[in-house]
Amino acid sequence: MGFAVNHSRRSPLAGFLCAVAACLFGALPAQAQSAVAPVPPDTAVTVKALMARGVEAYDSGSLTVALDAFHQAAAMGVVEAMMYLGVMYGTGRGVDVDHAASMAWFRHAADAGNSQAMCNIGLIYFQGLGQPKDYGEAMSWFRRSGSFGNAEAMFNVGVLYRDGLGVPVNDTEAMNWFKKASDAADDIAANAIGVLYQQGLGVSVDYVLAMSWYQRAAQAGNAAALYNIGVLWEGGLGVAPDRAQAIDWYTKAAAAGNPSAKAALKSLGVKD
Repeated sequence: MGFAVNHSRRSPLAGFLCAVAACLFGALPAQAQSAVAPVPPDTAVTVKALMARGVEAYDSGSLTVALDAFHQAAAMGVVEAMMYLGVMYGTGRGVDVDHAASMAWFRHAADAGNSQAMCNIGLIYFQGLGQPKDYGEAMSWFRRSGSFGNAEAMFNVGVLYRDGLGVPVNDTEAMNWFKKASDAADDIAANAIGVLYQQGLGVSVDYVLAMSWYQRAAQAGNAAALYNIGVLWEGGLGVAPDRAQAIDWYTKAAAAGNPSAKAALKSLGVKD
């Protein structure tokens, strides 16, 4: 699985969002005050070199070298190194999968105020990795992360409310959290809002607003939103039916890797 090292690398819960008629991880968020002591000036160069070596090795696949560098840097209190270790142990990159170790490193980073670590801990509870699933704990960690502006975590809270996981289904709360995430530039949340308007979940059906939210997500390249816009054009939902427009949007979605768009093009007689 793909835990995020930082907030710009989205984690897997995003994949649980379903597009209409077919199932579909900028600026970093503010974080809490760090509890890790500052690195003394005389070790700053060493830490910088360790992290540079670790990241380069990680990106190139030299995982044993990366693991060693990150362990050394984490021992010096480098939160980013803790995050890499959490990901490596959680995904089995360079080591055997060890969810307990992954959780431990994410907790160290979370204690230092890293909001993505908090979100990753929520994912561990959500998916039941190394322990039973616990949606209550997942919600708690997602909320904690979201309180520091982490858009992914805010979206995840919305998913729990939308799908009734650990809480009663509450589309109004889901909408509220999706809007918070969208305000923090989360395109997956913008698409989710469009789905709620299209399906009339927690709000009255409003195809015009659905289109508006899909377009907002589509501007960020969201493949599900590109597909959903095609659905509206093909079905004449809030707009006059327009086969050419539908094909255009399905083509964009297919190019972005959306399998439902490829099927829709085939059903319209469009050849590859």
